[in-house]
Parts: sequence; structure tokens; C-alpha cells
Amino acid sequence: MLGIKRLGLLAVLVLVGLAPAAAAQAAQPSEQDTQYVQAVHQANLYEIEAGELAQQKAQSQEVKELAQKLYIDHTQLDQSVRELAQQLGIELPTELMGEQKQGLEQLRNASGEEFDRLWVTQSLNGHVTAIQATQTEISQGSEPQVVQLAQTALPVLQAHYDALVQLAEHMGIPVPQASGTGTPTPGGTMTPAPGGTTTETPVPQQS
Repeated sequence: MLGIKRLGLLAVLVLVGLAPAAAAQAAQPSEQDTQYVQAVHQANLYEIEAGELAQQKAQSQEVKELAQKLYIDHTQLDQSVRELAQQLGIELPTELMGEQKQGLEQLRNASGEEFDRLWVTQSLNGHVTAIQATQTEISQGSEPQVVQLAQTALPVLQAHYDALVQLAEHMGIPVPQASGTGTPTPGGTMTPAPGGTTTETPVPQQS
């Protein structure tokens, strides 16, 4: 009888031991959350490397100053991304891929005014994509920590976009226009949400 009780207790202990593992498995981030974390990390890698290049190669002082700001902000943002990815068990890419890799190579081969215009254009397009992905995560993400990361990143990305728009207009560079799925609008007052609708985003306050 005592042996049966011991077996019963052992079974309970085994089940209790398995519970945390099962809970951890169930808590794996969704595909949407995983892809967003990986995508924003890729965006950060590009902006960090491109910002470093711009500080070295840009002809315009305005480009150099904005590049420095983007470099600092994306470095800080990526630190949060890396910490969250490690916490959630999300594997991050270690290098740039696809269009971002090609864009960085174009920047390395450009110089003077050509470099300045190329950096502004690429950064504008990159921030349009990043803002759209961030808005999608806010509306469709299921992991609270990833959604919170997106909510923190959005006003930073929007402020960057607004500054890039001002610089592009000053340099006579075409600014990406709103598409059917929605893109950011200059001024920081309105940012389209996924699906082509528009939601209000507060203008970041200057400190």
C-alpha cells in the first residue's frame, strides 16, 4: 500500500515537473511576432551600418547629423530587440540579406552628392517599410512583450521618417507617397494602420 502511495506521489511530481516545460512550449511566440522581431532587427542592422557610413562619407552636414541620430536610436532599439529575442528564444539573423544588403553595397560604392541622395532615399523607403511592419505587429501581434516593443518603436520610427522627409524636400528628393496599404505621412500627425485605414499618432515632442 505504501508503495502504491509512493508511486502516486512520484506520478504527481513528474506531472508537476512536466508542467513548466509544457507551459514554455505553449508560450512560444507566434509566426507574426517572430517575423516582426527578425524584421526589425534586420532594419536596425541596416540603419546602424548605413548611419555609420553616412557619418564618414556624407557630403552634407545635415545628412551627417541625421545619420548620427539614426545610428544612435537604432543601436539602442536593437539592444532591446536582442534582449527580447533571447528571452523568447527567437533566432536573429546575423547579417543583412536581400535588398538591404544590396542597398548597403550601393552606399559603399557611392560618394559625394550621389551618396547623400542615395542614403536619404534608402532610409526613407526603409522607414516606410518598418513603420508598416510595426503597425501590423501592434494590431495583429499576440505576444505582449513584442507588441510593447512595437509600440515603443513606432514613435521613434515616425520621428525619423518626418526628419528624413524634411531633409528630402530640402534636397529635392522624391518622397514615398501613400499606397493602397498605407504609408506614413509627413508631419507625424497621421500614420496609416494596416489595411489602408489611418490612425492618429502623436507628434514626438522635442526635448
